[in-house]
Amino acid sequence: MSADRTTHTAVVGLQWGDEGKGKIVDLLAADHDIVVRFNGGANAGHTVVVDGNRYPLHLVPCGVLQPGCVGVVGNGVVIDPDVLLQETAELRAAGVHVGDNLLLSDRAHLVMPYHKTADGLTEAAMAAALGQGRQIGTTGRGIGPCYGDKAARSTAVRAGDLLDLPRLRQRLELIAAVKNATLAPLAAMAGQPFEPLEPPALSRLCAGWAEALGAHITDSSAYLHRAMADGRRLLFEGANGFLLDVDHGTYPYVTSSNASALGLYAGAGVPGRTAGEIIGVVKAYTTRVGGGPFPTEQDNADGERLRDRGREYGTTTGRLRRCGWLDLVALRYAARTCGATALAVTLLDVLAGFDQLPVCVAYDGHGDAFPAAAAALEAVRPRYEHLPGFREEIHDCRRFQDLPPAARDYVATIERAVGLPVRLVSVGPDRAQSLLRAT
Repeated sequence: MSADRTTHTAVVGLQWGDEGKGKIVDLLAADHDIVVRFNGGANAGHTVVVDGNRYPLHLVPCGVLQPGCVGVVGNGVVIDPDVLLQETAELRAAGVHVGDNLLLSDRAHLVMPYHKTADGLTEAAMAAALGQGRQIGTTGRGIGPCYGDKAARSTAVRAGDLLDLPRLRQRLELIAAVKNATLAPLAAMAGQPFEPLEPPALSRLCAGWAEALGAHITDSSAYLHRAMADGRRLLFEGANGFLLDVDHGTYPYVTSSNASALGLYAGAGVPGRTAGEIIGVVKAYTTRVGGGPFPTEQDNADGERLRDRGREYGTTTGRLRRCGWLDLVALRYAARTCGATALAVTLLDVLAGFDQLPVCVAYDGHGDAFPAAAAALEAVRPRYEHLPGFREEIHDCRRFQDLPPAARDYVATIERAVGLPVRLVSVGPDRAQSLLRAT
């Protein structure tokens, strides 16, 4: 998608996640040497389809599916070692090489069992205190509590700590005491039992992780700087989506990390402007998972049709995704804030068969502004422009010019609204169903 083969590239989602970033990263990885994941944890998932084979990825960068490409899990990611080990085992069983082509930052934080406990208890306590539907709607994977410990510092565990187990065992004594003192009252508030943490059990768990993962742990920032000096090309893989960014998304219904290109540099340990091209991935409609405002949501037959045709079920959790029409206000906000230089439009094939395709062009009372407050966004009324639909199925199209005129016009509307070129259009999950456009 980039004419300059020396440019480092970033791929980020511009909606509430699930935009199909994994497919775009997989395609671009063929022209890059290293794929770097820089944020999020095992609450995010990418599904890549190659020759009809589906590969669900949660922590492993998509680059491992491309021969000769190295995957780096950067310091901005929180790693669940159990999920990572299961994922690598499944990839190897499917014939994918995972060995020295996977590196883990020694500065990346580890999701511990008590983080998942805290995640579940906090949601349960919120429900008990405020009623069902008032929770954040987390995946329960311990991501937020792990990032919380990263900020708290004294109770955090990093991947590099697995390389010094005697010192880690000492720290786990203190960590267990602190967590027992804080989690027990939370469990009582949630009306749930709590089993105190045992430091020896935590130490044994970490020792197993160290044995299995120790060879992959390294100073990933130093590795990336050496790679760039040697002329190797980097591809940065964002998880989640911009509207879930902890600073710029629909707070508090967000994830716990910077999910856009704004978090790339801190999360990978590279200088600002390393990525010369930032590809913003946008689904041809809009979805989100969990709670929070969603102005263009269609809780009706149209939404059901989008969900069924788009197979809108979470890669990581299997949860149903809420579905609605494309929101150009949110998309413009996301693209300009994270500095996107081009777009990739995915799942255009899902829209086949609709007589009309509404797109949100403004919010009544707010115009082009995207409100910061969740309550204000919940109250906005979207103003739609109705575009002509297309009846033809487009799965078999292999060139952009083969698309029906209405489908091409839909893509052109996105380009005009956002002010960026659409470099790729996806009409199905497989690599081959990707229509590249001339730059």
